[in-house]
Amino acid sequence: MHTITVERIIGASRGEVFAWFADSRNYARSPVVLSNRWTRLGDERPYGVGAVRVHLWLIGWFRERITAYNAPHGFDYLVERSFPPARHEGGSMTFIEVPGGTRVVWSTTSELPLPFPALSAAAMRLLGPVVAKAFDTILDAAEAALAEPPSAPA
Repeated sequence: MHTITVERIIGASRGEVFAWFADSRNYARSPVVLSNRWTRLGDERPYGVGAVRVHLWLIGWFRERITAYNAPHGFDYLVERSFPPARHEGGSMTFIEVPGGTRVVWSTTSELPLPFPALSAAAMRLLGPVVAKAFDTILDAAEAALAEPPSAPA
């Protein structure tokens, strides 16, 4: 298994940052995310435990289920199906208040189901930076969206 982690400090409150990432439809503001929709809402909260989201990114298609939800501190998810196929141990997003904003820590652990472990490890070493860059573009989109001044009343 290979773990990819990206971090960023976003200059907004933890509640605002958490809310932006919890509704993954916002990810479509990134150039690598082609579509994103919810196919099932959560048991107790719309984007909470049990919610299912489907992403189409330039790097693949993913069906994910939210497995833990602790607003505004973080949430966990599991990729249940994907193309290209991958084994996923889980992902998490954690939101920590820091001076000047919120530290976002996004981590995911997976591997490609290739016939030889060494081949799978080599593929993940090559693909890991691509996935990290995709995550970075979503963090960029969040940073830009949360830095926007509020709209003037009409």
